[in-house]
Amino acid sequence: MSKLCPCGSKKTYSNCCEPFHLGQATAQTAEALMRSRYSAYVLENETYLLKTWAKTTRPGQIPFEKGLVWTKLRVIKTQKGQATDTEGKVWFKAYYQQADQKGVMSEKSFFIRDEQSQWVYVNGEVR
Repeated sequence: MSKLCPCGSKKTYSNCCEPFHLGQATAQTAEALMRSRYSAYVLENETYLLKTWAKTTRPGQIPFEKGLVWTKLRVIKTQKGQATDTEGKVWFKAYYQQADQKGVMSEKSFFIRDEQSQWVYVNGEVR
């Protein structure tokens, strides 16, 4: 049995975020990109995270926090970010556990389409 995708879509990883991570498909909406980026954080896929980050705000590397395990994603709201839009926002909560501590990170993420018309992450407001 295939494992479920970390993004919470209830689809298998192979039928959800894996094609994005392998470069076999591209996200058609800002929310799909955000979900695939969350899965990439779960799997510590730095290459995908950097590739889907806007050139103007992209860091040199991703500092994954040792012992931090992402446990659940909840999309709260989206604004624009559809197939015909050029920008979008996604509000989400990402739940995590580190040692015996549980926590939640809330963010409003900003996305744009790049020169190749692909969705990329610009930045986010963590709350």
